[in-house]
Amino acid sequence: MKSSPPASYYRATATPYTAYAPLQGRAHARVAVIGGGFAGLNTALGLAERGARDVVLLEREQIGFGASGRNGGFVFAGYSLGEQSLLDQRGGQRAQALFKLTTEAVDRIRQRVAGYGIACDVVDEGVIWANWFRDPAVLRQRQQLLAEHYDVQWQWVPQSELRERIRSERYHDGLYERDALHLHPLNYAIGLAAAASGQGVRIHEHSGVRSLAREGLQWRVRTAQGELLVDHVVLACGGYLAGLQKPIDRAILPIATYVMVTEPLGARMDDCLHTRAAIYDSRFAFDYYRALPDTRLLWGGRISIRDRSPNAVQRLLTKDMLRVFPQLHGVKIDYAWSGLMSYARHQMPQIGSDGNGLWWAQAFGGHGLAPTCAAGELLASAIADNDDRWKQFADYGLGSTHRPFGYLAAQASYSWQQGRDWLKTRLEG
Repeated sequence: MKSSPPASYYRATATPYTAYAPLQGRAHARVAVIGGGFAGLNTALGLAERGARDVVLLEREQIGFGASGRNGGFVFAGYSLGEQSLLDQRGGQRAQALFKLTTEAVDRIRQRVAGYGIACDVVDEGVIWANWFRDPAVLRQRQQLLAEHYDVQWQWVPQSELRERIRSERYHDGLYERDALHLHPLNYAIGLAAAASGQGVRIHEHSGVRSLAREGLQWRVRTAQGELLVDHVVLACGGYLAGLQKPIDRAILPIATYVMVTEPLGARMDDCLHTRAAIYDSRFAFDYYRALPDTRLLWGGRISIRDRSPNAVQRLLTKDMLRVFPQLHGVKIDYAWSGLMSYARHQMPQIGSDGNGLWWAQAFGGHGLAPTCAAGELLASAIADNDDRWKQFADYGLGSTHRPFGYLAAQASYSWQQGRDWLKTRLEG
């Protein structure tokens, strides 16, 4: 029987730290942040940076346990909702303002990594969007749209140059987004936690919240061994549902994506990549990959309602990888895992409040690093400074995803999109 690969390269190479003790006993705080992923950590750190005191962060497992410690590590602007759809829905000025929140977040991530000395293997060399199809129209249209409506410049990469950087005949032309980077996401999360803790945020791991109730003007938060009485609660659990507020949980679908990491390739990496940029392609369910510092290749892809086993992830993604790089046939896969992203029906983050001290940040839909940073800043500013800029997301509310039927609709939509890409590929020969 074939053994399963170890679950996560990120966990295997995580920065060692002293575990944060579970919450015990009774205490008061101004803010309780529930969820130790990017959204929760950025909110807690944003509050600390604004001088807020009595902030507590509660994590059911370990810092970065969920999607924040399992993703591809890409840091770029934008949302799951495409730029054209955002423009159509909100108009030029509002769409540009929403998009700018994420470009500013990319810069803030750079600044925090440098300022707090977070060791997370940052590679600030941009991202390449490689065209799976021969028709360059989709690239030209997006390049023009970004330049005209978002003041963002992506560089055209002709096929000859692209194939110098990416040694594959699978792609045609591409676009290069210079203002992007990639990093070790779990170590980034661990670094955010250390930065927040260093400024007074009380962090408690293995402190899953069992109940959340309004009592007078405050909220009572109970865990297995302790409880807090707080003025504000931030729910930031993403696809790993807290089970505390049904309208908030029902507003997202937890959707799986898959990642694997090869053995160290050494000189064989040169057979595939002559770039330090991260790469993804122009299909709906695209491949995404990047070279790691130890000459491994990290490869991710697929979108599914199924949270598959490591062996199943390895089989699926190896097949995908060899379609692009057949020269890697026989390469050993050392790690394979899956993670649950949170998606809303409208494909935008849900950032909001009930007006009584309950806040939420979720539904980042596979575009987590920059939007979670932006969300954390908005919520921290709202709680600490009564800033209402979070209301820019008021149009993207908590509409129910109608689970379990929503899963069937989502899978049908994904299958249709994938089928369309497959047919287009076949027609191009």
